[in-house]
Amino acid sequence: MRTPRSRTRRRVTALTLLLTAALAAPALPAAGAAPDGARTSARSEPGPGTDHAVDDPFTSGRTSWFRQDRFGMFIHFGAYSNLEGEYTRPDGTVCRNAEWIQRECQIPKDAYEKQAATFDPADFDAKAVVGAAKDAGMKYIVITSKHHDGYAMWPTKVNSWNLRDHSAFDKRRDILAELKKEADDAGIKLGFYYSIWDWHDPDFPDPATFPRYEKRMYAQLKELVDAYDPALLWFDGEWDTENPHNPWTARDGERLESYLRDLDPELIVNNRVGKRRVVDGDYGTPEQEIPDGPVDGQLWESCMTLNGHWGYARYDQNWKSSTTLVRNLLATTSRSGNYLLNVGPDARGRIPEPSVDRLAEMGSWLRADGQGEAVYGARYGGLVEEPSWGAVSRKGDKLYAAVTQWPEPGGALQLKARTAFEVKSARVLGSGQKVEVAKTADGYALTPSGEATNPTGTVVELTVDPGPTAPEGSGKGFRQEVFDNAELAGEPKVTRVDADVNHAWKYAGSPHPDIASDDFGVRWTGTLEPRRTETYTLATVSDDRARVWIDGELVIDAWDPHGPRVDKAQVDLKAGTRHKVRIDYAEQSGEAHMKLLWSSPGQEQQVVPRAQLHDS
Repeated sequence: MRTPRSRTRRRVTALTLLLTAALAAPALPAAGAAPDGARTSARSEPGPGTDHAVDDPFTSGRTSWFRQDRFGMFIHFGAYSNLEGEYTRPDGTVCRNAEWIQRECQIPKDAYEKQAATFDPADFDAKAVVGAAKDAGMKYIVITSKHHDGYAMWPTKVNSWNLRDHSAFDKRRDILAELKKEADDAGIKLGFYYSIWDWHDPDFPDPATFPRYEKRMYAQLKELVDAYDPALLWFDGEWDTENPHNPWTARDGERLESYLRDLDPELIVNNRVGKRRVVDGDYGTPEQEIPDGPVDGQLWESCMTLNGHWGYARYDQNWKSSTTLVRNLLATTSRSGNYLLNVGPDARGRIPEPSVDRLAEMGSWLRADGQGEAVYGARYGGLVEEPSWGAVSRKGDKLYAAVTQWPEPGGALQLKARTAFEVKSARVLGSGQKVEVAKTADGYALTPSGEATNPTGTVVELTVDPGPTAPEGSGKGFRQEVFDNAELAGEPKVTRVDADVNHAWKYAGSPHPDIASDDFGVRWTGTLEPRRTETYTLATVSDDRARVWIDGELVIDAWDPHGPRVDKAQVDLKAGTRHKVRIDYAEQSGEAHMKLLWSSPGQEQQVVPRAQLHDS
C-alpha cells in the first residue's frame, strides 16, 4: 500500500480449482483491446457504439451490499511480512519499512528472493482472522493477493514467485481458499487487493515488453475470479512513477475494467483500476483521510491503518485508540462512505494482539444498545448540517446523532436544518432518559435529561418526518439527439429516447455504431420531475464539454475542453412540476463520459432516474 506524495454470482464449489485445472491464458493484448478471448459480451466490444456504463453504483443492486455494510477489514500480508519491518544490510546497518521495504531499503532482488524462500506463515488461522473481523462488526474482508513486490499469495500457475512455490510454507495449504471458506461460513464478503505496479516482473517497466506482463496479469486475475469468486477487487499501483517505471495508462484501465466485468458482472472494482478518477471503477479510495462530506459523483471508501504501517512492523506500537477508530467509522458513515481498516499479520501469519483488542472494542461499541444502527445501512444525514459535537447519519425515517461531546447538565445539542422536516420523537439508545426537543430558528435543540451512556459516542435516535415526497414518476427518459460532429451542427444522425444520462463511452466507444468514437455531440431535451420541493445539487461528470439548462437558464457551463471532472449547480426544484431541461455534450478526442446526478437534503445522490425524466 502507501502511495507517494478511486451477474448472478457463480458459486465455485471446489476452491482447489487452481491446483487441478490447467490455466487457459489469454493471448497477448493488442493496443486498445483486451487480450484475445477476454471479452465475452457485445457490451464490452470496443469500437463505435460501445458504452461501458453498466449501472448507477449509487442505486445498483450489484453494489447494495457495499453501501449497506460500511465496515471492512483490510489485510496487508506478503513476502515483506517475513522481514517484520526491518532489513539488516550487509554492512550491519538496519533499514526499516514494511510493505515497501524491498524498494525503500534497496534490497537486491536476489537477497529479497532469498528471504522470501524462508517465509513460513504456518500460524495463519483463517478462522481466527474471520473471527476477529466478525467480532469487530466488519462485514467484508480485502486481503492482498499480490502487492508491489509481485509476490502472489495463492498457488498461481502463471509463475513460481508465489507462496506455494517460493516459501517454506506447507505446499498443501492455500490461505486464500482457507479465508474464502471461513468468510463464506461467517456470512462475510471476501475481496482481493491486486497491485498493477510490479517490481519483480522484468517485462513490467518497458512499454515494449509491458504487453507480456499484462497478459500474465490478466491470467492471474482470471485465476482469482474463477477459483475464489471474490465480491470485490481492490487495485493499487496505478500512478505514474519510476524505480521501476510504471507505464499504466487510462486506456489500460479501460481495457482491464471491461475484461473484469465480462468475467463477473457482479464484481465491484475500485477506481485504482484506472487512474484513480471519478470515472474509474465503482468507488473512490481516499487513503488515510476522511473526506469532509459525500464524494461528488462516486461511492467512496476510506482505507486506514491501525498504527503507522500497512504491513507488519514489529517496532511500530503507535496504535490508534478504539475511541478514535469508532469515531472514524461514524464520520465515514455520516458522509455516505465506507471504512476499510487494516491489519498486518506477522511473519508467522498472526494478527498482532493490539489490533485484535482494538477491533474487539469497536465491535463491543457497535453491538451495545443497538448503536450499530448508526452505521449499517445508514448514510449521509442530509436533513441537517454536520454538528461540531458528533456525527449524524440517516436510515429511512431515523436520524442517528452519535454524540462525542455530551452537553453539560441542562445543555442542548443544536441541529441546524438543511430543509424543512419534523422531529417526531427522540431517545438515547441504552437509556430511559427523556430528550426534550425544541424547534429553533434554524433547526432543533435536543436537551437530554441525563448523562452520556458511552464515552466513545452516545447515540440519540430521532424519528423524523422528512416532509412530502411525491410518488415515483412515469417517465421513460429524455429525448436524445446524436450528431456526427462536436458542434452539434446540422441534422442529428440518431434520435431516440435515452433512459438516463449515464454514459461512459471512454476511448473506443460512442453513442451509436454509425458514430465515430471522436468528434461527436449529443443533446438531451425534455423535462425533469423532482419528488421533493427542495434546493437540489445537479452534478455532471463529463469529458470533454457539457452544458445544462434548467427552465431556460444555463446552470452548468463546462464548455471548456477538459478531462474527467465534476461540475455542479444549486437549483430550486418543485415536486410535481416538470422543469424544462436541455443538456449539450461534445466529444472532440480522447475519452468520452457524461453523467447527470442529483442530490438534495432529502434525496440521496444518484444518477437522475428514468422515472423522473420525460422526453417532452
